[in-house]
Amino acid sequence: MTLPTDTNDHVRDILGVLFQAHPWHGVTMGDEAPVRVNCYIEVVPSDTVKYELDKASGHLKVDRPQLYSNTCPMPYGLVPQTLCAARVAARCNDVTGREDIIGDNDPMDICVISERSIPHGNLFMNARLIGGLRMIDRGEADDKLIAVMKNDPSFGSWRDLSDCPRAFIERLKHYFLTYKQQPGKMSPCEIAEEYGVEEAQYMIGLAHQDYMDVYGNIAGGLAAALRASSIAPAPPIEEG
Repeated sequence: MTLPTDTNDHVRDILGVLFQAHPWHGVTMGDEAPVRVNCYIEVVPSDTVKYELDKASGHLKVDRPQLYSNTCPMPYGLVPQTLCAARVAARCNDVTGREDIIGDNDPMDICVISERSIPHGNLFMNARLIGGLRMIDRGEADDKLIAVMKNDPSFGSWRDLSDCPRAFIERLKHYFLTYKQQPGKMSPCEIAEEYGVEEAQYMIGLAHQDYMDVYGNIAGGLAAALRASSIAPAPPIEEG
């Protein structure tokens, strides 16, 4: 899939010199998307607290403590300029034969496989997509893409989900099926299927199109605001 061209790159470059970019809106997926993508990491395996991006401010916030024994098995976060909305939901409905799935209106989630320990979140990594899990959370499409960190010395040769050991995939599935499950209750999550690299690249394209539908003019609006305020010349000062 050919991804839409972002006509606001120049504006983002200018704003990036002046301000720290918003991890969701102010950073692109990367020049190699959909093969390799930028990933904003929110949670790492050592975290006993669930962190997530505050979408309004762009800061990392505490979502909740990890109440039970589950810890994320690998660095986990989101892909900038993606959104799980109409197109992502339609693909889930098409694959599963259902008609009731909607998007969760969050950025696309991604797990990054890395041999090296990543000590904390709130950072970016570049990773190559190899597959994903088509997860449904309370009737909402909530795909979990899987990628390998760029130039990883041990796992860098993995090109598709089929290259992963079965136990590795099952551990990841178990985490997502149980991380919201309360003792004595059924999990609100289900994994409809696993998919490989081609579907993962297709899904990232759909999620970017969903994002552009909703937020595509955000940089253009910022540019207009700058022209109307700080960039506009100051009115002359009257003498006397």
